[in-house]
Amino acid sequence: MFLVVLENTAYTDIAGSADMPYLNGLATRYSVATGYYANTHPSIGNYFMMTTGQIVTNDDAFSGTVSADNMARQLTAAGKSWKVYAENLPSAGYTGNDVLPYLKHHNPFAYLSDVVGTSAASNIVPFGNLSADLAAGTLPSFVYIEPNIYDDMHDCPPSIPSCTLSDRRKFCDAWLKANLDPILNSSAFNNGGLLIVTFDESAITDLVNGGGHVFTVLASPHSKPGFSSATVYQHQSLLRLMLEGLGVQALPGAAASAPKMSEFFQ
Repeated sequence: MFLVVLENTAYTDIAGSADMPYLNGLATRYSVATGYYANTHPSIGNYFMMTTGQIVTNDDAFSGTVSADNMARQLTAAGKSWKVYAENLPSAGYTGNDVLPYLKHHNPFAYLSDVVGTSAASNIVPFGNLSADLAAGTLPSFVYIEPNIYDDMHDCPPSIPSCTLSDRRKFCDAWLKANLDPILNSSAFNNGGLLIVTFDESAITDLVNGGGHVFTVLASPHSKPGFSSATVYQHQSLLRLMLEGLGVQALPGAAASAPKMSEFFQ
């Protein structure tokens, strides 16, 4: 199970964009949720919904520890391994504040009481470890991939300080191709894996269903090829899909009653 979260972009700015042929190609090849909406603005509450089934806070500067039931807790209880592969993470096991271009509030696992100050913090590792684990066949059951703020479309890349939306899309799409192709070609993916690419929230002006309309791709050998659904889903359904897909039945927060996303799979 692989999850990649991108940043702050409206569905209409991604779907069919000539600047993002790779991501749109995945949607055409696999499945796309055209009725998918984020839960809130700004970012942090969406990341918590994906992992705890609760918004928890809408303060991106939040520095507390979250003790609510969560994905890490339930994966561990079910005997499933997990790792966060965070780009530009200062060091393995780091749960501290932002060190640009790494942002803590894009890494919800760094707030969880099951992780902070425990041995589980060692599951938060630099992004470069992903290729080594992939090559060695030692990936965990759940892989959370956090691009840095340039690669996830949050900020202009240093090479284009006054970038346009088109620039950010092209930069992100190139990053996705370089880093997702090895996953899609791996045995971990091709033996029944699932790769999800979504956005934390839409443009700040889009308040529909709380966080606005976002582009979400579900890629798996078991995806219905070229399938799309306008059924309304939000991040709690994604949390349910990820946990149930790994055989975990205890679902935190709103995930327990969220609509299932089983229609995307054969």
